[in-house]
Amino acid sequence: MGGRDEHGGRGGRWSRFDLRGTPYLLVSPYYLLFAVFGAFPLGYTLWISLHDWELAGDKSWLGLGNYAELVADAEFWNAVGNTLGMFVLATVPQLLLALMLANALNKRLRGRLILRLGVLLPLVTSVVAVAVIFSQLFSRDYGLVNWLLGTPITWQNEKWSSWIAIAVMIDWRWTGYNAIILLAAMQTIPRDLYEAASIDGASPRRQFWRITVPMLRPTLVFVVFVSTIGGLTLFAEPVMFEGNPMMTGGTTGQYQTVAMFVVKEGFRDFDMGYAAAAAWLLFVLILLGTLVNYLFTRRIR
Repeated sequence: MGGRDEHGGRGGRWSRFDLRGTPYLLVSPYYLLFAVFGAFPLGYTLWISLHDWELAGDKSWLGLGNYAELVADAEFWNAVGNTLGMFVLATVPQLLLALMLANALNKRLRGRLILRLGVLLPLVTSVVAVAVIFSQLFSRDYGLVNWLLGTPITWQNEKWSSWIAIAVMIDWRWTGYNAIILLAAMQTIPRDLYEAASIDGASPRRQFWRITVPMLRPTLVFVVFVSTIGGLTLFAEPVMFEGNPMMTGGTTGQYQTVAMFVVKEGFRDFDMGYAAAAAWLLFVLILLGTLVNYLFTRRIR
């Protein structure tokens, strides 16, 4: 009798551990990987940012010296302005187009599967191939865009023109991805809501803004967050648009992003401490941008 009680006690303790401890055990691989590849690099980058740290040279403590220098660095703020400008030009039209495209693909169309797969084709295209094609499209002398506009615009030489060209490149590549995510969310909305709205006389447009968009709020928050992070860490498209490894973003830095600035300082000028400080300020910028977008999207009703 005592043995059975002891066995039952052990079984009870094991059952309680299985109930409470197994979930933590199952999710622990993610947190271990995050600690190694996420938390540690963040902390180490913060440590480097507090030093005068050359890539292959001396290291000396500076404290907040790199941050003070960055705040007064006109080149850094130019990169911040370029990043924010291209982010707004690319992200706002991208999300609106993705929402409209998802709504269109959610309707009964012939060949819906082919159309849905087709919007993902830009995503699987190589960034280099996309940059080469769009560089040709926006070429000054023989580009298709200038031919359609009827004027020889040198897209790479001016700030606004280069921003627009890069934003178009980003929108072409990522609109379909966001549209598929929004489409998947749209298909979970109960059809009964639309049928009841139709009986009440609501037009398709009113149903879209009063039913579809509010029901998509959690997915819209996710899409906005991902687009914010991607837009503020913009790197591949402007680098390929520039066509050289100098990371200057044009002759006057007219489309140099913060990510390009970090790479230039760290791996071209070999000032890892300064680059790490810029990377941390970019991290703060992403947090602020995400917070602003969250405050905006949470107002959707």
